[in-house]
Amino acid sequence: MSNDLPIPDYDQLPLGDLRHRVRSLSRDELALVVEHERGHGNRVPVLEVLTARLAELDDGAEPSGGDPRNAPGAGSTPGGSPVTPATSPEPSMPLRHAQPGQTAAPGRP
Repeated sequence: MSNDLPIPDYDQLPLGDLRHRVRSLSRDELALVVEHERGHGNRVPVLEVLTARLAELDDGAEPSGGDPRNAPGAGSTPGGSPVTPATSPEPSMPLRHAQPGQTAAPGRP
């Protein structure tokens, strides 16, 4: 469970935020996050960031100051999302060979 991780709201953090928050973790804390990621999301870009930071620590890097538990939590859109079926775009066909005018009409191959 992500509540046991050294980074609050880990599973909701965007990759950019995670990239900064892992810098303050010790090697043991980071290894715990890697284990959690492999067992849950197993997201390749996230694992790349985590394992790159592990390599930095193994090469002598030190955790930066600060505590990721003091960082603001992951937020959501205030008032919910403004996207509704009424505001969604019309479905479209992808361009064939990236050329306008060469796209099949809907229902035709």
